[in-house]
Amino acid sequence: MFLRFILSLVFVCFIQNTCPAQESGGPPKKDQTIKSKRKLRKADKKKWKEDRAAKRAEEKKIKAHHKRIQTKEVRKRMKRSKGKSQAIRANKREPFIKRLFNKQGKRKTAKQHKERTSKVKQ
Repeated sequence: MFLRFILSLVFVCFIQNTCPAQESGGPPKKDQTIKSKRKLRKADKKKWKEDRAAKRAEEKKIKAHHKRIQTKEVRKRMKRSKGKSQAIRANKREPFIKRLFNKQGKRKTAKQHKERTSKVKQ
């Protein structure tokens, strides 16, 4: 029993001796030049932009249709709730990650504070 197991293991090892991954014969050949790759990327980008524009237009159309089929009272309520939510959202701080990676140029420097105070004194 043990001898059969060892012989079958050795047999399997000899069968799997081939390495198909290394039979290709070297690195892949360059079938495209840099210019043709650039043209393909440019075409893909153009197609992506067109698809994105079409998708956005479709979403806008769906939103307008949804708004149009509402009654007058519902449209007024939607407008009020939208204004209320924007007012509440405007009062909140930016998320921590945004504040953490915020550009330093947006902060007021000491020079800007001095200029402001000098204009006030006149």
